[in-house]
Amino acid sequence: METTTEILVSNEGAVRTLTLNRPQALNAFTTSMMTALRAALDAAAADAGVRCVVLTGAGRGFCAGQDLSDPAISPSLDPADPPKDIGKLIDDYYLPLAMTVRQMPIPVIAAVNGVAAGAGANLALGCDLVLAGASASFIQAFSKIGLIPDCGGTWLLPRLVGRARALQLALLGDKLPAAEAQQIGLIYRCVADEELASAAQALAQKLSAMPVRALAETRRAMDEASLLDFEDALKLESVMQAEQGRAHDYLEGAAAFLQKRKPTFTDR
Repeated sequence: METTTEILVSNEGAVRTLTLNRPQALNAFTTSMMTALRAALDAAAADAGVRCVVLTGAGRGFCAGQDLSDPAISPSLDPADPPKDIGKLIDDYYLPLAMTVRQMPIPVIAAVNGVAAGAGANLALGCDLVLAGASASFIQAFSKIGLIPDCGGTWLLPRLVGRARALQLALLGDKLPAAEAQQIGLIYRCVADEELASAAQALAQKLSAMPVRALAETRRAMDEASLLDFEDALKLESVMQAEQGRAHDYLEGAAAFLQKRKPTFTDR
């Protein structure tokens, strides 16, 4: 296992696991941690041998959101001091991190252990599939400190669970248990705590053997189609399907189907 400053990196076959590693602070974000995580994601994207990423947290929690003691956001107790520019923090760190996850050329799984709060919750929800342990919970904690959801929360929440439920989560900031998160369609699956790591690994291994370029393009197509009308979505499907139809994985998948054999996918 390799260690960067605040991220643990490990490999099992074609699956790379990135572990947020500030357990003493429930893996709350600092600017240095977000920089390290982006670098680890970029390294996975650039490594042809990696075909799926699992994102999880060390210790008792997945990620408690922004560490308010980080100098980039910590408010001064002196009223004469100017307030911190949280918008700059978003622009410089959260926006590029969220976009890096969303634009990965391979699937990204979040394995949520314990609490996922604030930006930590929304980082997980921005992944392609979210597994959570039974004791995990999701909290849109922003309203508790006079802020709005960030790290993509305003876009993700209403698309995942509808406007009414999204506003309930964002305005009240109540803890949402993992089992209920699955029931309302916020996450893919809730599993027993002791099964989380193995379930995430099994799912990642399954995805890594699939045509991962097509999986990443499916994510992109759905994201773009959510902003289009039906006819334009159909036109986008035509353009993207033409691209996929020229790729090796389609030719291999179709040939394997016709020849009644297991396909070997290599595109990325």
